[in-house]
Amino acid sequence: MVTSYMKVNSEILIRPIMSEKSNRLASDVNKYVFEVALNTNKINIAKAVEDRFKVKVKKVSTLRQRGKLKNTSIKSGGRVIRTSGHRKETKKAIVTLVSGNKIDLVGGEV
Repeated sequence: MVTSYMKVNSEILIRPIMSEKSNRLASDVNKYVFEVALNTNKINIAKAVEDRFKVKVKKVSTLRQRGKLKNTSIKSGGRVIRTSGHRKETKKAIVTLVSGNKIDLVGGEV
């Protein structure tokens, strides 16, 4: 039974983060990095990963990245206008799997 405050797995896990560091973590110490929704907690992240990829989660670590202030210049009618804005705030989850479990992020869901 899904109540109104529970989220679906696709709303919790936004995307896997594929970088050199995350690929090294996955191959060496069985840790996978995901971008997750800002208002989710570690318990919901662990359940979402277990349900979606059919693996057993050992540990979840989370971190929030504040959006940076970015300045930009726009040419308008021959004049240059300087404006500023923010990048979006993100939350990452580093999920450690029990030894023997593996997620194939490139090939799709296992």
